[in-house]
Amino acid sequence: MLRNHLKTAWQNLRKHKAYVAINTAGLAIGVAACLLIFLLIQYETSFDHFHKDTDRIYRVVAANKTPEGMHYSQGSAFPVAEGLRLDYPQLEQVARIYARNNKQITLLNDDTHTPQKKFRENVLYAEPAFFHIFNFPFLAGDPNTALSEINTAVLTQATAEKYFGDWHTAIGKWIKYDNGNVCKVTGILQNTPANTDFPLQVVFSFKTSKQEDLSTDWAAQDGSLNTFVVLSKNMTVQQFDADLKTFVKKHIPAEYASQGYQLQPLNQMHYERAYGTLSGKTFSKELITALSLIGLFLLIIACINFINLATAQAVNRSKEVGIRKVLGSSKMQLILQFLSETFLITLVSVIIAIGVALLLLPSLNHLLQTSVKIQFSTSLMLFLCGLIVTVTLLSGIYPAVVLSGFNPIVVLKNKFTSKAAGGLSMRKVLVVFQFVIAQVLIIGTLVVVHQMRFFQHADLGFDKDAIVTVPMANDTAGRTKGDALKLQLQQLTGVKDVSLSAFSPMDQAGWDDDFIFDNATKKAGFKTDFKWADADYFKTFNIRFIAGNPYIPADTVNGFVVNEMMTKKLGFKNPENIIGKKISFWEGKINGPVVGVVKDFNGYSLKEEMKPMVLSSNKMFYRLFNIKIQPQQAQQTLAAIASLWNKTYPDFVYEYQFLDEKIASFYQQENQLSQLYQLFAGIAIFISCLGLYGFVSFMAAQRTKEIGVRKVLGASVSSIVYLFSKEFTLLIGIAFLIASPIAYYIMHRWLQNFAYRVHLGIGLFLLTILIAEIIAWLTVGYQAIKASVANPVKSLRTE
Repeated sequence: MLRNHLKTAWQNLRKHKAYVAINTAGLAIGVAACLLIFLLIQYETSFDHFHKDTDRIYRVVAANKTPEGMHYSQGSAFPVAEGLRLDYPQLEQVARIYARNNKQITLLNDDTHTPQKKFRENVLYAEPAFFHIFNFPFLAGDPNTALSEINTAVLTQATAEKYFGDWHTAIGKWIKYDNGNVCKVTGILQNTPANTDFPLQVVFSFKTSKQEDLSTDWAAQDGSLNTFVVLSKNMTVQQFDADLKTFVKKHIPAEYASQGYQLQPLNQMHYERAYGTLSGKTFSKELITALSLIGLFLLIIACINFINLATAQAVNRSKEVGIRKVLGSSKMQLILQFLSETFLITLVSVIIAIGVALLLLPSLNHLLQTSVKIQFSTSLMLFLCGLIVTVTLLSGIYPAVVLSGFNPIVVLKNKFTSKAAGGLSMRKVLVVFQFVIAQVLIIGTLVVVHQMRFFQHADLGFDKDAIVTVPMANDTAGRTKGDALKLQLQQLTGVKDVSLSAFSPMDQAGWDDDFIFDNATKKAGFKTDFKWADADYFKTFNIRFIAGNPYIPADTVNGFVVNEMMTKKLGFKNPENIIGKKISFWEGKINGPVVGVVKDFNGYSLKEEMKPMVLSSNKMFYRLFNIKIQPQQAQQTLAAIASLWNKTYPDFVYEYQFLDEKIASFYQQENQLSQLYQLFAGIAIFISCLGLYGFVSFMAAQRTKEIGVRKVLGASVSSIVYLFSKEFTLLIGIAFLIASPIAYYIMHRWLQNFAYRVHLGIGLFLLTILIAEIIAWLTVGYQAIKASVANPVKSLRTE
């Protein structure tokens, strides 16, 4: 029986090629989008799940109370790990890893240790216990001892091959870190999988960092230091979080009572943006939920499109159903027959969708910088099978019931009406639902694009165009040569200004420091963002002064420049009144008067609120050359800078980055989201237009005789086109009224993630309805005109 149903279904589908093609296209695109979203979510939810004790691995993260609210950080203080080992011996493992980005690695000759090749890498320092906690397999070396000694390093297979050609020969080789420590390669790691937040390339022993000797301050939390623990099987998270409160009270001085620590599960690390990850990439649960809903809605509107087109075919197939019923077919047999047709269309659509997904996956990976693959695993096969069953039932059951329910006498007497096919009301509801989803996505896309443009064109309070940042040599000799190189750079033809600093004006990194103001007996009730920069920094970035002047050029602190926010937080209404007041940092080790106040500029991304800021000079902390160049001579100037750099620092890699590109990278995930929204909005509109085409086709078929009568009575083509257009124009208007408050609520919540955001004005919503109406008119215009110019004689002729 099933074979007969499928055979008959195939024959029927061959007779209606246009109907099958449109339906298959709509379903295939909807299923392909749904499949890509499923693969992406499956990938993003698999991060670091391959470790043996994932459910018992936790990161110790900072949760500090501030006057502005809670401040969260992935970092901890350096003594925390050793304190946990001593106070809680029941912990199975405790390990620290310390991240340092964009550091130079120099390959050394085995015998003479002379430099051979130079590379820039992101490196980690790790304690030996790190490889007991995390299951990163070794290809060579002993994970128990590879990082137990000072000046030892472990490389991944890919890094070893890049350095030495063959990873088998890498053990025992020597590398030099940032022109400092000479380290021996003691282990080779298997290349880490793509779905991990541990960007392993070069891992040095923690002892090599010498941070244990330098950083003993329990209150000095470092955002680059991650501390991980493995709870024993009889310990609970709630129990240990309570223990951490006692731990904090015991070790952290009372004046830092606002600091606190808590546990973050490893399997949640990839989703919580408040803390971040070592890789710098997160994928929030809200985004997973949003993408899941988008995938579900795209699938639903594809099914709605199928229903609209299937019921639009009712007129053409009414006689077929009537004859089948006269010949003895039962309603159930007819339902199974129509479901068989739906199943075949769905099966073909899913096969095409897999092909489309395979074609689009490289572009998706490039856009999102992911490594998603289609692997026909059990989960994927179950998903596809479930998809076929779900789509078949969602798409097929209503049309099958409607088509199988025709009265054969009515049909064969040519008295078939729209009510017999379920009427227009259901199709109107379905069209409205489709366009509600489409318009929510259109509004979401417009808001995200508007926000991204705001990020790109916002006034940051400083110049960011045509400024190149170059990491300077990070050793005593490098800093000594820095001033001389700066003078030489200033003499280059295409260079306008040069300054030295620890950070650029807008950066993802910074120092938050406590301070004492105006010789007070206790510290101020808030921290300030500290930026080390020379006196030329303000001219290079065109940072404007509203009181006082820059500090005098010097190698050490001789005065401070603060921003407007700092003066307001300290209670000064007139910025001039803070000039001459003293500020003291680090228990009085660094102090001096305020010599100037600058207009507020954004020190971090526009996702964050403006912070109080202090700038001062100290040669020991400079890390960057900031070089403002003439845009018209960019290529020649960059070549001249490279030549001068290589002469001054022959042992260091020359790398540069334009500041505006660096700032743009802060919003990478939002930009990716913008492009995803545009893609899915386009798919939703396309499928919805197919559904609208089906709706108008149904109207045209049902009103053929009415149109003929109207034309005979003198109706013009334009009046008949209006007859059709007013129906869907009204439906899209109703959809807009429903979609607008939904989209407003969703996008208003999304915008709350940003301290600086666009306003959801009425113009954006009016643009949405205009776009929707234009697209709809373009979709159904041909069908409406075709119906209006048809020969009325044919439509009124009786058989």
